[in-house]
Formats: sequence, structure tokens, C-alpha cells
Amino acid sequence: MYLTKEKKEEIFEKHGKGKNDTGSTEGQIALFTYRISHLSDHLKTNRKDYNSERSLVRLVGKRRSLLDYLMKKDIMRYRAIVKELGLRK
Repeated sequence: MYLTKEKKEEIFEKHGKGKNDTGSTEGQIALFTYRISHLSDHLKTNRKDYNSERSLVRLVGKRRSLLDYLMKKDIMRYRAIVKELGLRK
């Protein structure tokens, strides 16, 4: 399994307020980004996996919604998470 409990705790500890703070916006965005990168790699080798493709599109939409929310709420936190995760090119 690609997403273990330890990996989740590491993501939330690095981007959230702590390893048990799974509700923070930054932590959820970081988790979605990790899952999106894993699904993107999977779809490069399995082009006809349409269910995973649909899941990827839904995850990107969820991450976009969280980023929009964070941009409206606190622009500095938004800029920090975008820079840290490298979402803009």
C-alpha cells in the first residue's frame, strides 16, 4: 500500500499543526497532492484505468476547492502552501 499510517502522520506533521491534526486545510492539501502524484504515476503506465482517472479528477477538484477556500480566508497561508508544495509553475 502506498499510503501507510506513518506516511500520513509524516505529511500532517510537516504541513499541519501536528501529526494528529488531520483537519487542517494545509494538511489536507498536502495529502491530496501526495495522492494525486501517486495516481498520476499509476496512470502513466495504466492508460486505460478509467476508474483511477476519475478518482484523480475528483481529487484535483477537492484540492482546488480547498485552495480556493484558503485563498479567501488567508492569502499568506495560501501562498506558503503553494510555494512549499510547488503547485504553480
